[in-house]
Amino acid sequence: MALCFKKQPFTIAAFIIFFLLLSLPHFSASASSNDLSCLKVSPINFTNSAKEIITNLQQVTSNLSRFTGDISHPLLLNTISDCLDLLDVSVDQLYWIISTTQNPKGKDNSTGNLSSDLRTWLSAVLVNTDTCIEGLQGTNVMGLVYADLDRVMSSVKNLLDEVILINDQLPTATSSDQFPSWMKDSDMKLLQANETTADAVVAADGSGNYSNVTDAVFAAPDFNMKRHVIFVKKGVYVENVDIKKKKWNIMIIGEGMDATVISGNRSCVGGSTPFHSATFAVNGRGFIAQDISFRNTAGPEMHQAVALRSDSDLSVFHRCGIFGYQDSLYPHSMRQFYRECTIAGTVDFIFGYATAVFQNCQIIAKQGRPNQKNTVTAQGRIDPNEPTGFSFQFCNISAENETIPTYLGRPWKNYSRTIFMQSHMSNAIRPEGWLEWDGSFALDTLYYGEYNNSGPGAEIANRVKWPGYHVFNDSSDASKYTVAEFIEGDLWLPSTGVNYTAGLVNGKKA
Repeated sequence: MALCFKKQPFTIAAFIIFFLLLSLPHFSASASSNDLSCLKVSPINFTNSAKEIITNLQQVTSNLSRFTGDISHPLLLNTISDCLDLLDVSVDQLYWIISTTQNPKGKDNSTGNLSSDLRTWLSAVLVNTDTCIEGLQGTNVMGLVYADLDRVMSSVKNLLDEVILINDQLPTATSSDQFPSWMKDSDMKLLQANETTADAVVAADGSGNYSNVTDAVFAAPDFNMKRHVIFVKKGVYVENVDIKKKKWNIMIIGEGMDATVISGNRSCVGGSTPFHSATFAVNGRGFIAQDISFRNTAGPEMHQAVALRSDSDLSVFHRCGIFGYQDSLYPHSMRQFYRECTIAGTVDFIFGYATAVFQNCQIIAKQGRPNQKNTVTAQGRIDPNEPTGFSFQFCNISAENETIPTYLGRPWKNYSRTIFMQSHMSNAIRPEGWLEWDGSFALDTLYYGEYNNSGPGAEIANRVKWPGYHVFNDSSDASKYTVAEFIEGDLWLPSTGVNYTAGLVNGKKA
């Protein structure tokens, strides 16, 4: 999975973020977890190490920037440009880490679970660097920056090892089916129905403030401290939308996943890397999308072609459609929640490095190229200390054609982690369940789990016998991958107004 990149030079924005750290209004602090007991080393040593990583990243950026004017090959230019963007974002994330470590009791420190926040952001820096390395592999540029990038990877892994996992959370509820009392009435109306009362209205017919989504996003305030709602009227919007890192707290609402569609057709065969191919990409913090679809129409013969990519921490996708073929959905990094979405594709059509929970979603394998095997997931956990992985609960996994050989996943990276629980699996899922990536690669280091699934494809008698594959017989094992524990959902999801189930329930749906 070679990847793509876009240039964005280092700016004063990183330092603005240092002082505006994590001020999104829907975050709440947990008093029992916002101290430095999660660190194995002194805060001074921890922050000094983070500063050294920033210096290394800036060195790589300086070296890469020299090439952008001398390269004519579009794929390599995209790769370098996107790499510069990712390294720039990594510097911001390291400043979040430094600021939070220096002021651990700050009321705006994201979820308030310092252990989770630090591990999430360090993992994102690791992911960004790995994405950069993977994109540059096989190019003449790699030799000039590899040593510094490899040093960053090693340093971030060392810092991850210095953060102790502490699951310290607010009381867990069985479900959150009501909107929280502190939400504004206008926010609740927007979530309950397709209201047109919003900060901006997009309409292809000219009846709104903007005729395309890109212009509405560009006009949104930077580092916004409150929810900025963009209502997109029904229609097909052919554009590639990129919500940059400064665009915090944006909410996009459509008129239904079958009515409001953002469509593009970038692909690897067409000259993009998967990272750059996304029809809709979001980096800004606290993003929410509801009742809208993201499509990549490039087709199965065009190989990797992403419909949606998210690097937005604490982001939510509610009743969204995500349609493509290979690599449809790219949860690249950070903590993400998908509820009542329909996700369709062929090869590795949910792939990435993020910590993501999918609840009550329709997962559909499509007809790809002749004799092609379909794999639902390809999760990219790089290091055993990373908190990342994919968890599917109350989902329905099926295929357009039940004769297409379909597998739950394959290990893209060494510590790939994916869990399916309390979900229904159709006949399309092969009896062995999971597929190798390349021979015995990662079979003893991956972590794949299944718990209390149903349907003809959920039979475990003939599942793979890999050391890293697990059938959970104890609910306590499965609970680790619920909304409340895996993405600390009780600390931030209630104020989004999106329904969710915090833990395990006895039924098949919630």
